[in-house]
Amino acid sequence: MEAFSSVLPISAIVLIAGVVITPMPPGTVLMFMGGAALLIIGMGFFTLGIDMAMIPMGEGIGIQLTKSSKLALILIVCFLMGAIITVAEPDLRVLAQQISAIPTMYLVGTVAAGVGFFMVIAVLRTLLKIRLSILLIASYAVTITISFFAPDHFVPIAFEAGGIATGPIAVPFILAVGLGLASIRSDKNSQDDSFGLVSLVTIGPVIAMLLLGIFYNPAGLDVDISSVQEVFSSREVVGSFAVQLPFYLKDVSLAMGAIMICFVVFQFVSRRYKRHQLGRIAVGFFYAIIGLVFFLTGVNVGFIPVGQLLGFQIASSSFKWVMIPLGALIGYYIVAAEPSVHVLTKQVEEISSGAITAKMLKKGLAVGMSIALVITMTRILYGIPLMWILIPGYSFALILSFFVPRIFTGIAFDSGAVCSGPMSAAFLLPLAMGVCEGAGRDILSYAFGIVAIVAMVPLVVIQIMGLFYQYKIKQAEALEKLEEEIDDYSEIIVFGEH
Repeated sequence: MEAFSSVLPISAIVLIAGVVITPMPPGTVLMFMGGAALLIIGMGFFTLGIDMAMIPMGEGIGIQLTKSSKLALILIVCFLMGAIITVAEPDLRVLAQQISAIPTMYLVGTVAAGVGFFMVIAVLRTLLKIRLSILLIASYAVTITISFFAPDHFVPIAFEAGGIATGPIAVPFILAVGLGLASIRSDKNSQDDSFGLVSLVTIGPVIAMLLLGIFYNPAGLDVDISSVQEVFSSREVVGSFAVQLPFYLKDVSLAMGAIMICFVVFQFVSRRYKRHQLGRIAVGFFYAIIGLVFFLTGVNVGFIPVGQLLGFQIASSSFKWVMIPLGALIGYYIVAAEPSVHVLTKQVEEISSGAITAKMLKKGLAVGMSIALVITMTRILYGIPLMWILIPGYSFALILSFFVPRIFTGIAFDSGAVCSGPMSAAFLLPLAMGVCEGAGRDILSYAFGIVAIVAMVPLVVIQIMGLFYQYKIKQAEALEKLEEEIDDYSEIIVFGEH
């Protein structure tokens, strides 16, 4: 039911737009509906599998790491875990295949090294109790500085890689490791430091890709554009999904298999989990594999062509301005279809003992995504450079980090990575490509960058929520203090009367 309620609104919006604004062929609509059905099934199984397997496994590894007295061993394990999980991300290979000028092995290896290196930095931050905002300022300063030396067309791709690298496999695992690392600390900031690992890990691929652009300097960058597959019967629709499903099954099985091997080695060394726990984790892994296969098949076969066609038809029409309000509507509802959003919101509600509810956080993320899509569509239609948006946006977010409760900084920066998941990569990016084609903009300069903006806006929105939360807490504390000071309400004199 949770998956159904998440996917239904965005599906309804696209279908209504496909009837009222830009009529689509019946076969394309059938493909989209089939993709939506697979999304619902896939998200349900995946979320269940994450709860049963990835989260307990990540928390256990985080706790076990801090028990070791060998810092070098901890850092080596963290680097390897980060790199292996990144290589396991199916969406990263999709991005690598779209960038034909760079060999897939180079791109994936570069991103994996960036994630592994910043996984080490993120774990060190938790162990050494370094304030997250300080590290974020230093990391983003380095990122922005390097970006001025990278090829212009390569900068949006680098920022895109940061969001895509932290996808549905990496985010739940990294979040759980963060909770495990912080859970054995007894200081007052341990709860606040539960979050923030994902936000730091996201920066690693961006820096690594910018360095690749500087030293590799790929010439003739090009993007492969997906064409809409023509289908004329329900049998052809089913056949289209059936043909692609084995490929995603292979990709996901290899990815999850690599994580499972790491877990088996960890269990063999630590003997942390009992037999019944291992059985539950094994079943959870199976659910996660099935769910992710269905989810990726539905998104890539059913959603990508429709997103691209919708964007192209509207942007090439006389009422292309419609993409701005339509983008706001799509952004508001699409965030609920991101698998990792459910993982993050549940963990935030649990770690804050209900003080920050999942409903409140989802509402904030929806507003942030809506604003991000408005900014993106405006940028594409009017030709605004990416860095004109990212530099002031990240600067404002980092300034806010010194005024909000520390836990909100960690949640906000983690939320940015969570929002830029497979739905952003597989629906919003093709939508932006279609709008670029229709508006006559360069795809590399303007379509790429949407994931970076999607990852940036929640940082500001969630921290503003933190300011209001802090204000309400102070109000409640002041009222409680006033009530404690007043013992007898009959002694209060108002306008000369008791």
